[in-house]
Amino acid sequence: MKNNGIAGKIMALCLTLGMLFSPISRFEAVAAEVIATVEGTVQSGTTSELLKLSTKEGDMEIKLDSGTDTSACKILLPGKKITVSVSHGSDGYLHAVKIGGEAQASSPTIDSSTTTVTGKINSKTKDDILYFDTAQGEMQIKLDPTTNMSGCSVLVADKTYSIACARGSDAYMHAISITDGVSASAVGAVSSLTPAPASPVTASTTSVNGTVADKTKEDLLYLSTSGGEMQIKIDANTDSRGGLVLTPGRKLTVTVYNGSDAYLHAASIVAAREATWAVELDSSTSTVTGTVESKSTENMLYLDTPQGQMELKLDAVKSVTGCKVFVSGKKLSVACARGSDAYMHAVDIAAQ
Repeated sequence: MKNNGIAGKIMALCLTLGMLFSPISRFEAVAAEVIATVEGTVQSGTTSELLKLSTKEGDMEIKLDSGTDTSACKILLPGKKITVSVSHGSDGYLHAVKIGGEAQASSPTIDSSTTTVTGKINSKTKDDILYFDTAQGEMQIKLDPTTNMSGCSVLVADKTYSIACARGSDAYMHAISITDGVSASAVGAVSSLTPAPASPVTASTTSVNGTVADKTKEDLLYLSTSGGEMQIKIDANTDSRGGLVLTPGRKLTVTVYNGSDAYLHAASIVAAREATWAVELDSSTSTVTGTVESKSTENMLYLDTPQGQMELKLDAVKSVTGCKVFVSGKKLSVACARGSDAYMHAVDIAAQ
């Protein structure tokens, strides 16, 4: 009997050790599985990386990452009711596996003509009405089941988006499509700028958001992101027409891919840009030469010339030659014309 008792203890010990020393990969596989599905309401402070959710059990913080399936619900605005399937992450956070939302009502008849505006969603947004802050003021834009949001990861407050919208039979403006950052169509003439990419990028890409760091050069972008500073090559295949001005502090969305030289390369660069409206330009132009000042943005080029600093709007640019981007200190020759808004507008820009 005594021997049987000892044998039983040894067997139990062996089973315990077997569980402790089973392959780590087995535990990781379990950790990646859905452990629960929770229902709740999106809270203020939610970003494209962190979902703040109010549930009946309490408040939760859930990480959003590249593996999160948002195909059924991309709208993460305060007050939105959603369901989230979650898993345990190795960083101690819960991670969202899949997000679902409530069904939306059908949309009214929409005009065929569209306009694209750029701005940020403000805190007054609720249900299916976006309160959208643009340079020209606040807009109310309706979301429909047919709104194309393939160009954005998720929809959160205080982040820059471009919205193509059209008037509906209910007198509201309706969102036709929404993209992160600024789409080429929101930049007006920029979509036709030269130099265009030498050839299309066919490699697999991913989008990163960040701000331009001081060390940025014409061929190498230093991008400060939430995960650290990135070095991204700018080459002949980079589409920079939506993000020409790379001065320190500019906010960018950059699609990147791995190059054969072990660097990340930029497939496209898009900068935050205010919505612009058409102005009439004088037929005559004058040409000025100077260097790019660090406070320049996608909307306004500040050019230091021998005669002083000039402010040139960038909403009517027809061509850019000799360079892909404008960095601080870059010497440019700019043909410009006076607009009906009393500003000088850059028309043709050439590197010197």
